[in-house]
Amino acid sequence: MSYALLAFLIILVLAFGFFMWKSRDSMQWYAITSMALSLLLGITLLLPTAATLKSRSAWHKVKEDLEAQLVRLENEQESLKNGDSIGGGGVLELQESLHRYSLEAGRRWQGLQMQAGATPTSVRLVRTAPVSELPPGMEAAPEPAAPAAAEPAPTLPLIPESLVVYGFAETITAGLEVPIPTFFLGEFIVRSSTPTEVVLEPTGRLENPQAQAITSGEARSWSLYELLPLDSHDAFVAEGSEPTDDEFFGRVDEDLVRQLLGQSVSEATLTKYLRDGARASQDDPPPSRWTKVEFTQNHSITVDSPGQRGALDGGFFDGSGQAVDSRLQRGEEGNVTFRVGDQLVLKEEAANELIEAGVVKLVDNYFLRPLNDYRVVLRRIRLRLDSLAIRRQQLEREQKVLDDAIAATVQMLASNQDSKLKLEKDLAQIQVERAAITSYGDAVRQRLSETKTTLASLYRQNLGMRAELAEIHAGIEASFGP
Repeated sequence: MSYALLAFLIILVLAFGFFMWKSRDSMQWYAITSMALSLLLGITLLLPTAATLKSRSAWHKVKEDLEAQLVRLENEQESLKNGDSIGGGGVLELQESLHRYSLEAGRRWQGLQMQAGATPTSVRLVRTAPVSELPPGMEAAPEPAAPAAAEPAPTLPLIPESLVVYGFAETITAGLEVPIPTFFLGEFIVRSSTPTEVVLEPTGRLENPQAQAITSGEARSWSLYELLPLDSHDAFVAEGSEPTDDEFFGRVDEDLVRQLLGQSVSEATLTKYLRDGARASQDDPPPSRWTKVEFTQNHSITVDSPGQRGALDGGFFDGSGQAVDSRLQRGEEGNVTFRVGDQLVLKEEAANELIEAGVVKLVDNYFLRPLNDYRVVLRRIRLRLDSLAIRRQQLEREQKVLDDAIAATVQMLASNQDSKLKLEKDLAQIQVERAAITSYGDAVRQRLSETKTTLASLYRQNLGMRAELAEIHAGIEASFGP
């Protein structure tokens, strides 16, 4: 293009010179000079004009690109803000979820470093994270080299004293920029607190793994929570998964469940997490069986209790499940109205009552894992462990008694065995003596029989001799008669 333009200019100059040479006789010198200067100026000004046009064209293209980019960014911003059908929820929805999770979790303090010398009865934590890494609710420590004229650092404690908090050990996980809590260290109470450090004491006896993690220094990085995390069904659902007829909450991320729980729970408990939201089977326990029903007629259910009281006075609901806390009550008449075609998932017992009443029809049965109230669960586990420890002591005492009894029995058996051997020897000797005595008795009895026979014979002889003597005596008396 540049060579063609150069050739055109050369041809234009040559043509101008040719026409000027042809018209030299009819034109004055000053006209020819002016026209020559005009040509030179036109050629000279052509270059900046071309550069200007080129620059304008480039800037116009930049303007069009920026306008297109602005439209694209505005669309992306709108998509990020409100979400779309492909990417899911936007920033507003995520922010709402984050606020909801923040309300559920309460205040939290992350990135706390445990200091050396920590024991299961006293733990000192120091905040060392810079401002950019601190979570909401934590103030940064003042810079050491801050000028003297600066405003004084806040004197508020890091955590209010006497506050009960729950400690977790943090671990850096692949794919995440921030450490996450992975091990529960126990329930603690804040004994002292400054803007940069806090001293904790456990509210009860720590378990051996918890105490070992603290004393060994494995739990170097801590996060403290005002409230224990709430259990939910959505926590283990795969990202982007949608509810279906077969999976009420969506597809459970099996890899995530096995990664987080596979090494710490039994196979039966792991199966409950993996089956959460699946179709129910006949073998499932009643607390986990939920029924999806569809209303066949308009129906109203009373959800507000006639009385009102605070949650601290007896819970959020009364014995029938109706709300007594004003913050949970629906208001107006306290009823929830369902229209024909509305679908609802509720406990199997309640669904059966509505089905028997002819209000709804059965759609499907689902297995829903009973959610855990970790605050109650941990206390129940602690009480259970204490009960098992007491039972263990009882069993150890019983085992000791049994061991002593077994030892005494073994000793008695050994003594009885010795006595048995002696008795067996005595029995053999007695049998020998008995045989000898029996033989001697037989001989004595035989001699006795012979003696009796001899005595009987002698007795008869004596009787005969006595009779003879009586006759002789009578004859003598007769011979010496009067």
